Amino acid sequence: MRSTPHGPAPDQRPQPSWAGPRLGSRQQSGESLLLPTIAVAVAAVVYGLLPDPLLLLPRLLIPGIEGVLLVALVATHRWRTPALTRWSRVLSIVLSLIVIGTNLVALGLMVSSLGSDAPGPAMLLGAMQVWVTGIIGFALLYWELDRGGPVARHTWPREVVPLADWRFSQDENDDAVTEVADGASKKAAWMPHFIDYAYLSLTNSSAFSPTDTMPLSARAKALMGLQGTAALLTSLLVVARAVGSMSGGGG
Repeated sequence: MRSTPHGPAPDQRPQPSWAGPRLGSRQQSGESLLLPTIAVAVAAVVYGLLPDPLLLLPRLLIPGIEGVLLVALVATHRWRTPALTRWSRVLSIVLSLIVIGTNLVALGLMVSSLGSDAPGPAMLLGAMQVWVTGIIGFALLYWELDRGGPVARHTWPREVVPLADWRFSQDENDDAVTEVADGASKKAAWMPHFIDYAYLSLTNSSAFSPTDTMPLSARAKALMGLQGTAALLTSLLVVARAVGSMSGGGG
């Protein structure tokens, strides 16, 4: 084993038996769809449980459409060819846009319900459901748009991967201390996974602005601005509903 004066060389360090390959390393099979599938399922269930005043269409219509698209997405991912990869990406983007679009409609209906006799507690719960669904929808869209999508990120040579829409901290950690730099993009061929985009979406909806991951492209800035504005509006509606409930005006 090659050594340095302070111990094993960075690429020769022993790894714990449970660690497996580094998260984000290049994979010939691409990224697992387990987490995105769970996220879509959660979004469909949450939408189906929205209060009646926040539904514009039949309750099970949108979850049913999302389920059909999800099955098609999983099928095309399993038997991937160049043509199926393109269709898989289109289906994934359409699915995320449906989640986001219907969620924004629910947010609009929530705004219009202010001053109505809609029950306050139910609408407060609905606001939380809208907030959670927004996080999932934008996470799915970010995951599919950045650097050509998950298949391109994890199977193509880095030199031909499309330009990044977001800059993660791993993309600039190559000059940090050794134990941090060894996991950076340049040294470990790190690429973001769905969990990274879920965290990006969560922090953007919580802080209403970027935190440790910066948008680079115009579309990334526009999407994060839209998400932050929707999350801020949802928070303001929660406050308004809570104040109305305490004063007896929100049902």
